[in-house]
Amino acid sequence: MDFHHPINPASRRRNKYIICLTDILSKFVLAKAVRDNTVQTVVRFLKEDIISKFGTSRCILTDNSTHFTHTLTNELIKQIGSTHLYTTLYHPQWNGQVEIYNSMMDAKIAALSNIQKTDWDDQLPFVTLKYNTSTHSSTKQTPFEIMYGRTPILPLDYQENDVTISHDSEHEKNLNQFLTKLNKQARINIIKNQERYK
Repeated sequence: MDFHHPINPASRRRNKYIICLTDILSKFVLAKAVRDNTVQTVVRFLKEDIISKFGTSRCILTDNSTHFTHTLTNELIKQIGSTHLYTTLYHPQWNGQVEIYNSMMDAKIAALSNIQKTDWDDQLPFVTLKYNTSTHSSTKQTPFEIMYGRTPILPLDYQENDVTISHDSEHEKNLNQFLTKLNKQARINIIKNQERYK
């Protein structure tokens, strides 16, 4: 988890930062435009955008910034049963999953924003969706498919006028098998990718 530097100019809603969290297995990114980079913002993001929607993580990796090392952050992480891991000052690239997203995001948001660059926070969800639905180089799969076990329906995808809903009694079993297979393949692909850089 990390904050993306103060963005100039601030958005019309006075947002100046982006807080991001990347799932290390799926590479799925959660990003939110926020007004500040305080410990209260970190705790609110974890509660409202992570824990309440996805449950708790086994561990959360951050840098050593005060908003992440603060007692409030550590207490919340302890209460939910997660382990708080920190990057070292000399190896901030250990938080590289977030850094990869941040570097891509800057260019995409700049390209999509208005001339004054004050609507960048309106573009953030679409940039994040694009990232999460693109094949990742290390997993060879999209973060969305690994996270949700299905192909996403995107805003411009063709949809039928008539929607039918059917009940499949085997759905839960099939979904679990599919997700297990995706997770196993993602782990294999990540290890292969890491070995290339040794």
